[in-house]
Amino acid sequence: MNKQQLASKIWESANRMRSKIEANEYKDYILGFIFYKFLSDKEVKYLKENDWTDEYLPELSEEDSETVESIQKNLGYFIAYENLFSSWIAKGIDFSAEHVTDALSAFSRLINPTHKKVFDNIFATLQTGLSKLGETSGARTKAIRDLIYLIKDIPMDGKQGYDVLGFIYEYLISNFAANAGKKAGEFYTPHEVSLLMSEIVAYHLKGRTKIKIYDPTSGSGSLLINIGKCAARYMGSSDRIMYYAQELKENTYNLTRMNLVMRGILPDNIMTRNGDTLEDDWPYFDENDPVHTYNPLYVDAVVSNPPYSQAWNPADKESDPRYARFGLAPKGKADYAFLLHDLFHLKPDGIMTIVLPHGVLFRGGEEGAIRKNLIELNHIDAIIGLPANIFFGTGIPTIIMVLKQKRDNTDVLIVDASKGFAKSGKNNVLRACDIKRIVDVVTGRATVGKFSRGVSRDEIRANDYNLNIPRYVDSSEKAESWDIFASMFGGVPESELQALHPYWAAFPGLKEALFASDNGSYCRLNMPDLKSAVRTHPSVVSFLSRYEAAFHDFGSVLRAELLDGMQTLNTAREEAVLSDAIFSRLDGIPLVDRYGAYQLLDDEWVRIAVDLEIIQTEGFAATKQVDPNMVSKKKDGKDQEVQEGWAGHIIPFALAQEALLPDELAALTGLEARLAEIPGEYETLLEELSEEDKEQGFVNEGKDAFVPAEVKKALKAKEAEPQTLAILKQADALITEEKALRRQIKADSAALHARTKEVIEGLSDETVLELLHKKWIAPITSALRSLPDTVLAEFTGKLEAICKKYETTFAQVEEEIADTERALISLLDDLTGSEFDMMGLAEFKKLLGGE
Repeated sequence: MNKQQLASKIWESANRMRSKIEANEYKDYILGFIFYKFLSDKEVKYLKENDWTDEYLPELSEEDSETVESIQKNLGYFIAYENLFSSWIAKGIDFSAEHVTDALSAFSRLINPTHKKVFDNIFATLQTGLSKLGETSGARTKAIRDLIYLIKDIPMDGKQGYDVLGFIYEYLISNFAANAGKKAGEFYTPHEVSLLMSEIVAYHLKGRTKIKIYDPTSGSGSLLINIGKCAARYMGSSDRIMYYAQELKENTYNLTRMNLVMRGILPDNIMTRNGDTLEDDWPYFDENDPVHTYNPLYVDAVVSNPPYSQAWNPADKESDPRYARFGLAPKGKADYAFLLHDLFHLKPDGIMTIVLPHGVLFRGGEEGAIRKNLIELNHIDAIIGLPANIFFGTGIPTIIMVLKQKRDNTDVLIVDASKGFAKSGKNNVLRACDIKRIVDVVTGRATVGKFSRGVSRDEIRANDYNLNIPRYVDSSEKAESWDIFASMFGGVPESELQALHPYWAAFPGLKEALFASDNGSYCRLNMPDLKSAVRTHPSVVSFLSRYEAAFHDFGSVLRAELLDGMQTLNTAREEAVLSDAIFSRLDGIPLVDRYGAYQLLDDEWVRIAVDLEIIQTEGFAATKQVDPNMVSKKKDGKDQEVQEGWAGHIIPFALAQEALLPDELAALTGLEARLAEIPGEYETLLEELSEEDKEQGFVNEGKDAFVPAEVKKALKAKEAEPQTLAILKQADALITEEKALRRQIKADSAALHARTKEVIEGLSDETVLELLHKKWIAPITSALRSLPDTVLAEFTGKLEAICKKYETTFAQVEEEIADTERALISLLDDLTGSEFDMMGLAEFKKLLGGE
């Protein structure tokens, strides 16, 4: 299975297994065991690279001091054979919880002194939490055994191994966060927000050969890791990135360290601290050697998502260099304290991004004074308003603030990105197109209507340093209005047509062809078929032709990039290459949303990238591989994995059947279609039966199905009416046909499945490329071809709405009401009743305007 399937399987099982344990706690256990497996497998890999074989591994023990020192020097820790994760698995039913307790104690004892900062107490949360996995030793043993068996198949080595491991770790953290409520904010920044911040930072840092990045409220470390990944795209290597992280809570601090180590980051590049960022700033020196280790921490980038509006103690901090130039945040809200801490640690050419509650933009008092100083000293570069309900555990509006130590410009770019998102369960999420739109605007400092604007310092001063986004960017939709003249006399207001100016500019002559002017201010539609008139107009035809010409060879470009270069292309950078190619082709083509096009690319790229990673890691032969299709089924009350046929490792069975076995697939599809028709025919026959017949034994109690055995009995007895017997004869034929179809479909499905497996395993290289073209390239080109049609559909929809709006005048509405009243009065005249009834009806007729 691919990494998404493996991650989903592990999450579903883990969520079931945690029972009554809080998601926020259980994450520490499963993630801790995943990390231990990683360290264990890494040691085994190191030994095998140094001439150890499986035969000699059992000799790995603490007593072999030379080997212990060698492993500690190279890895930073040592794990004896008996404590290896693989040894736990090998013990089978002899495994017990004590094996874990002993192993974790031994690990703490055998850390290389030079790697204490990375590994010391890293399993503390797991060790103290083991008792919560069961009330008895036997219960704990079972719970731990279930956990380690659940994660034993996660690959831990090589490029793909790191990627799969990192993906699963992030997937589990994300899902635990979604289930942890308000506690989620302690350890997780949603991936999309993290990616947005990372792209902005990485763009600023491109061209640097070595960088330092810092997260003073690191949580799980995911935000810091994403910054590193994005920066490495430009740098070409992640080994020249130093990671600095500080976290207050010990269990979350341990998550940070585990996450950094498991992403293949060199231990020497990891600097972490467990401490209070505001009370205990990053030290300028090592406490054990203050003179020779004096080295203030100044970094290229700081990223953070601190706890919102947290209380803090500003007492005696007036002279703290972090705050002295700007002022102290109020004790009830530490938001600006975190911001100023981050800013202090920036190099002169550095950049920082921080997530904060919306209130920091306009609250007064001490915060207003700090905000004024930040603006006057020219540190605030951009403010990005995010959608509400985007973080787990809180629905409050949030912003990302981008700051720098030194800037060439003095304006502040303000972006209202609150409207761009997709719903995902209870939360909103940024889509790939939303992220790219924001990044492009911020890095290009672009002004876009209803989205972004560069605001001068003078304008901000005039607003008393209030940075509330709606003061500068109005992203609200224009309220619908009704033209009084058109409502009374009909016609289409020119003013409402002018609101569609971008379309008229793109389609010259179309407006004049569609509408005839009445008096300069109002006009009338003079085309009976609006949609057809739009699509056949020469300017629209020209627009479609230009778009087609721009993309006519894009399939060939994709083939050259993805198929010809699949073994060597850089998957991390390829999506950007393709999006640039799409954007360049859209230059000069109006109306088509380039970010909508990017989203179409990204939707497919998510799947393509997984295939490319597999091919680059496992080789081209992986395209001809099939895997057991494992499904979870209940057996004796327990979930068990069983094989249910086969699945293509890369080439889906459905794709292979459509392309290479069309006749067999069509025959099977025909049988299935015929089977799907039969229930309708049963229903028709049942409706033809009399109510008396439906009480007979050949119809079930629900009167919605025939009883096959009873139908045969009735036909044999021949006691029913001829018409009924004729219906039963048809029903019997359908029953016989249905049984035969089910048998045939089952046999043909199995045969087609087996044949598909055989075909995939015997594919030629040329056929594989054609199938990959259908899987990767055809969906992209097809989706891109649909964009002009989407533009025209939106345009004609708006036109039809305007025309329909004034199609019926108020006078016509009044006449329709009068006609209805007259018809109703006529009906009332035919009614008879008591004296009082007639008096009531007479009064009602008066109200309706009758005599």
